[in-house]
Amino acid sequence: MFFHPMDWLIIVAFLLSLWAQFRVKGTFNRWSEVPASSGLTGYKAARIMLDRNGLHDIQIEPVPGRLTDHYDPIHRVVRLSEPVYYESTISAVSVACHEIGHAIQHKQHYPMLALRHRIFPVVNIASGIAPFLLLAGFLFQATGLIGLGILFFSCAVAFQLITLPVEFNASSRARDIMVSEGFITNEEERGVAKVLNAAALTYVAAALISLLELIKYIMIFTQSRD
Repeated sequence: MFFHPMDWLIIVAFLLSLWAQFRVKGTFNRWSEVPASSGLTGYKAARIMLDRNGLHDIQIEPVPGRLTDHYDPIHRVVRLSEPVYYESTISAVSVACHEIGHAIQHKQHYPMLALRHRIFPVVNIASGIAPFLLLAGFLFQATGLIGLGILFFSCAVAFQLITLPVEFNASSRARDIMVSEGFITNEEERGVAKVLNAAALTYVAAALISLLELIKYIMIFTQSRD
């Protein structure tokens, strides 16, 4: 009753997601062992990058854990995981500068980031309600609930798809600035690319899973109406 042919693709995408998570951890760990020739820690590189882009008011804070790095647009704070904040490695500088890329996007009103911020409150509510609507719709064969669940779930999928260009753009900004400012050498750019590309793959896999699930629900909805 609950199994659908699309589930095979979803399973493959889920395995891809697991592999992507394994790869990002492995790539981060590998390049965490390679010192940055500039000697800059993640914090120092991030601070320089912020100041040179006129973002003197944005603070940088260390947070526990690994790969817990993020930019908080509400409080205008860059939070770096302790290995990134304190260490002077290719991984640390890469991840730190990527997060500053988001801060620069925010300052310049990058359209996709602005759109993501605007729809986040709606997505936050919709993503919590959608599973219950879909489950109730399937259990009671109520196409109206399924349709409403699909509409709410579409908001979450749209958010993940919008996130992709935001993440890729932040990485592109980071790489360009890191090279132009001398944070890394041309030879080290290869390691930076591996770290950032591995991280981006996790977002791609997550978006793919959600998109396939949405297609599955739409197919079920269409078939039930027929």
